[in-house]
Amino acid sequence: MSDPTKPPLTTTTSILPAMTVLLIAVVTLVGFMVLNLVANPRVSTTTTIPIVVGGLATQKGSTLLQGCQQPGNPPSNISGALMVPVGTHANGATQHPNGGAGDFDCFRSLLTRATSGEILGYYSAHLEALGWSLFSQGSSSGGAQILFQKAGSDTFYWIVGVTINHHLSGVTTWTYRIYQNSSAI
Repeated sequence: MSDPTKPPLTTTTSILPAMTVLLIAVVTLVGFMVLNLVANPRVSTTTTIPIVVGGLATQKGSTLLQGCQQPGNPPSNISGALMVPVGTHANGATQHPNGGAGDFDCFRSLLTRATSGEILGYYSAHLEALGWSLFSQGSSSGGAQILFQKAGSDTFYWIVGVTINHHLSGVTTWTYRIYQNSSAI
């Protein structure tokens, strides 16, 4: 015996639940995009010199470290570190050890009528105000030295180092060095 043949059952599947989920996702995405456009703060870089109360002042318009400024190096968010305290004089020519080959490296020997503590304090205060991070104090030779690090807009870390060479008769001889770290951010 066989059952009589019947047409298949008619069931309709609605696409409405899937469309509702898709509609909610699109509305959420558009909502967050609009929120991002409205609330997105603009980041502006500054090249102003911070005012630090106490300690040494910055020698405005100094050209002592101008030799370390080359086209594109250091980048604009790093070049603000090319500053010296008031009363600083050159004690030698600007040096570029790599001579254009490899990573950027520049240093200059300077002298100032200030103590080593005042010079190191000047750079600690000013560079930290500009967003540099102190990551090392002291040198392998036992002399006074500080090293700062900051991410450059060129995707490299940059290092600024101040090393006190010697202090004699109220005059401190020291070296300012800025170089590009060989590893990317």
